[in-house]
Amino acid sequence: MATKLKFGLLLPHFCEYASTELCIEGAKRAEAYGFDSVWVRDHLVFEPHGMEGEDNTHIEGLLILAAISSVCKKLTLGTGTVISHRHPIHLAQSMAGLSTMCENLIMGLGLGTFPHEFEAAGYKKVTLQDRANMAKINAELCRRFWKGEKVSYKDDYYDFKDVELKPTPKKPIPIWYGGGTPASVRRAAEYCDGWMPGRIPTATFNKMVKYLEEQCKANGRPMVTTGAIPITSLDKNRDNALSKVNVKGLINEGNQPAKKTWVRPKSGTFSTVEDIEGLLMAGTPADVARDTKRYEEAGLNHIVFDLRFRYADWYQQIDLLGQEVLPAVRA
Repeated sequence: MATKLKFGLLLPHFCEYASTELCIEGAKRAEAYGFDSVWVRDHLVFEPHGMEGEDNTHIEGLLILAAISSVCKKLTLGTGTVISHRHPIHLAQSMAGLSTMCENLIMGLGLGTFPHEFEAAGYKKVTLQDRANMAKINAELCRRFWKGEKVSYKDDYYDFKDVELKPTPKKPIPIWYGGGTPASVRRAAEYCDGWMPGRIPTATFNKMVKYLEEQCKANGRPMVTTGAIPITSLDKNRDNALSKVNVKGLINEGNQPAKKTWVRPKSGTFSTVEDIEGLLMAGTPADVARDTKRYEEAGLNHIVFDLRFRYADWYQQIDLLGQEVLPAVRA
């Protein structure tokens, strides 16, 4: 049976190899190979995750998408994910503006990892629950603005009257919830159009998808779209592919308290590459094609390859994906 899986790339607009040229040329190459989408991260005061080094270069993601929209007309442009340190008026206006430049747009929305970014934006002592509240409010207000409503709103976070934004999007912008916890699944099922957990082991993804189906049914809604952003590295053999990745850092990530809801290996502790299958896809193109198919079998609709450890070989990695992995999965 032909695959229905869609394929995307996370663009190199952050860390050591951040480059507008790499993003634009890589997107053009991806479009030529038949990729479906390209994606950006979102930060205000960027602090690299421990496993990805220390270079805090970060080119504003929405600007990168705007630049790509002028040269790529078939690709869907996605945010993985926008964080609610933006004011909802600004967020709605930015995304509506982007929608006039591209045919298809997905707004991934999340809580963010770092409280310091909210503090820098002027939100003092913001709790995790506050961030969850702000994400939901942003989604609700964006949809109202995009419908052309004149909106007045007041709560503990925002206060404005009689705001109407133009232009409105040519067609609805799907909102996907970003996060890998059961709470993120519940939020996606409650008020979003998709769920994208980022990097997550296949075993945990499989468990969460079943929970997502239950939650969508409980909310009286159809099943939402599912995405994932696995760390990816391709080479002539598995050892070479793994040698380019911070494997230890990725394994240790599974043992952090924030990942307590992940499905644990039999040992109870993440300690081997096999324990993080799906979070990391590394090996030959055939290996990555096999792991991609397993993800689809687990219920994945849209895979976004995260090549952050191979941005030095960005074009080569796109070529391997486009020439060998995508055709193998689509065959």
